[in-house]
Amino acid sequence: MVRHAEAPAAVTDGIGGPAIGESRWPPVCAVLIFLAINIALRVWLPDEGALHVRWLLPAIEAVLLVVLLTSNPGNVAERQRLHRVALLLVGILVAAALWSTALLVYDLIKGKGVTNSADELLATGGVVWLGNNVSFALLYWLIDGGGPLARSRHPQPVDFAFTQHMSPELAAPGWRPIFLDYLHLGFTNATAFSPTDVMPLTHRAKYAMLLQSTVALALFGLIVARAVNAFT
Repeated sequence: MVRHAEAPAAVTDGIGGPAIGESRWPPVCAVLIFLAINIALRVWLPDEGALHVRWLLPAIEAVLLVVLLTSNPGNVAERQRLHRVALLLVGILVAAALWSTALLVYDLIKGKGVTNSADELLATGGVVWLGNNVSFALLYWLIDGGGPLARSRHPQPVDFAFTQHMSPELAAPGWRPIFLDYLHLGFTNATAFSPTDVMPLTHRAKYAMLLQSTVALALFGLIVARAVNAFT
């Protein structure tokens, strides 16, 4: 006698209702920590920094936090709207992070601003590098397979194949990637400048990773070289 598979239980966010496919607290904490670091840098260097519109990035991050924390949609249309809004905000964060990188590289070439002080350069470069990693991690998390909610319904890999996808015997039944897995992907891609344990499967995944690793390589090479020169 054939038994029909039971429908998966609704995914909640830990606050009391259906959310975006998984707990919202890991991405909230990541954005909150980066927001605090961003504000601290702007307080320390109020007239410097790679991005000359001082409070633009913290404002965007604050809006993203509000979206993640206050939205608790109860129907499919509202869940899709939430995903589009979050994806738009993260896209702006990625663009701002890339613009910050371009401005910092320009200042390095011209020898302007924070590039004349080793400690200020390392602090600013570290925040820009961290912003790139967090922004791309959020982007990977939102685009892979259509987002967290879509992945909860279709567990097969779409844009990224994790180790647990390629070797199911290593994972618990029903395993699927969560934000922390994409955060790890963002940092390893920015450090190794190439895929490590996660394989991109689609063109958008491949070229997003290519863009991130190229930016990280430029930051590492130029900032470290300039900082060593400033110290000596």
